Amino acid sequence: MATTTAAQKKAEAKVQYDAFLAACPSQQLLARVSGKWVTLVLSALGSGPDCDGEPRPMRYSELARTLAGVSPKMLSQTLRSLERDGLVSRVATATVPVTVTYQLTALGLSLHRTVRQLKTWSEQHRDEVAAHQQAFDATR
Repeated sequence: MATTTAAQKKAEAKVQYDAFLAACPSQQLLARVSGKWVTLVLSALGSGPDCDGEPRPMRYSELARTLAGVSPKMLSQTLRSLERDGLVSRVATATVPVTVTYQLTALGLSLHRTVRQLKTWSEQHRDEVAAHQQAFDATR
């Protein structure tokens, strides 16, 4: 009987990730990255409100202006969680006052295009969805 190393067990479990299963770690990650502010921060980070530019570092205040309606507390929490997940890096420069910029990591860049497309899709189809909602509600 062959023994299985911990690394082999981990690799086998990774192949078996299935986000449709409640206990799957990928489901937890999907829930985290699909949150409203996470999606908007990732899509805006460096490419601005129109999402037509290339990703670049942005200061906290620039992000706050871009994301109308986000509270300072929510923006800070979102950026902290994205940094913890390895999607965003925070760079503090010793100036008076301290200059802090945020930028997408390689992992964040791999998700950036997807969330930008989701934002664009929601803007393009909002009226159509609203019409379907009205029609549905009228039949109830």
